Amino acid sequence: MTETSAAGRRPTMQDVADRVGVSKATVSLVFRQAPGVGEQTRRDVEQAAEELGYRRNRTAALMTARRSHLIGVVAQIRNSFHAEIAEYLVSAADLAGYEIVLGAVTPSHDESRVVETLLDFRCEGMLLVGPELDTRAISALGDRVPTVVIGRRTSSPTVDVIRTNDAKGISLVVDHLVELGHREIIHVAGGPGTIAADRRSGFLRALRRHGLAADAAVVEGGAFTEDAGIRAAQQILSRTLPTAVVCANDRLAVGLLDTLRRAGVDVPGEVSITGYDDSTLARLANIDLTTVSQQPQAQAQAAIADVVSRLDAGRTDRAASALTPELVIRSTTARVASS
Repeated sequence: MTETSAAGRRPTMQDVADRVGVSKATVSLVFRQAPGVGEQTRRDVEQAAEELGYRRNRTAALMTARRSHLIGVVAQIRNSFHAEIAEYLVSAADLAGYEIVLGAVTPSHDESRVVETLLDFRCEGMLLVGPELDTRAISALGDRVPTVVIGRRTSSPTVDVIRTNDAKGISLVVDHLVELGHREIIHVAGGPGTIAADRRSGFLRALRRHGLAADAAVVEGGAFTEDAGIRAAQQILSRTLPTAVVCANDRLAVGLLDTLRRAGVDVPGEVSITGYDDSTLARLANIDLTTVSQQPQAQAQAAIADVVSRLDAGRTDRAASALTPELVIRSTTARVASS
């Protein structure tokens, strides 16, 4: 049960101070986690605030503070892999003494608009999850605030990068399929962006390494979405079926998988399907998708460490890391059926 200091009035910082018998300045020090307050007093203030139902006015605090300790995260909320990364970012930021402000990229709010909104909220650093912004825009942002790109290669000298090696990840998938006897393998690409391009080129190099024909081995999905996977499936169904399809991400694979199964195609009996990301979708029992893990927790922890080292330690040299992806084998891939 919480109390009110007067009928219809929200408790104030002064009410908390009066309850404990200390000054308002002391209560302010506790709420700002500043030094100079004894541990018992700190506990008494926190208990009084809870009993009174006092909630700190964060907007007012930000207006007077020199630092906000806020880190902006730009992510696509419909992308389950981005959502998973965001969860790990929140945990890692909390341990570092920072709060995450999530900026959701939607059809009506593109990445540039979301970035400006987060900057308006006084975010001190920016984390871009799988961004589609061009290099010039990313570099300009890095000149304004410490910025880390997660999951994508970029050459901007002012921006840190943490990602997995996409070409290596796709290569692991192709190696797995070849070991299962597949020779007729095609790729559903995710559009013109850097991430899609890296996975497409990695796929084609892997085919050539195994001596497989790369001509006409790519179907352009056009985007990293389930709808794009559905459109790709319709193209694949209009021609002779391959024995395996390597999708540029899990969302494409889910759209493809659903469409092929509705058309009566046995997966993996007739066609094996793989994704990329090891998202929560891929782990669902009715999907159980063979895919590639990008180690989201490790990426999140590294991204927070990078941005905090710029904010707190004044680091200025560029940090760039590429983690090793991991193949996760599930039930959508199988050995080629004997004819």
